[in-house]
Amino acid sequence: MNEGVLLWGLVFGSIGLFNFMYGKKVGNPMIRYTGLALMVYPYFFSSAIVIIVVGVGLMFLPMFVKL
Repeated sequence: MNEGVLLWGLVFGSIGLFNFMYGKKVGNPMIRYTGLALMVYPYFFSSAIVIIVVGVGLMFLPMFVKL
């Protein structure tokens, strides 16, 4: 692991924590599950580019998929 992977994992994990708490507060399961995914997925990838691409995709997912 290098510094970029750790930094981007921290960034998207923090965004995921905010989304999880916000989704729980407003009762929206899509935002809550996306936040959970944002917190967990950086553990499974070792490339900073992949972490960025997947993270941005997960951030925009609630805009297009409604539960």
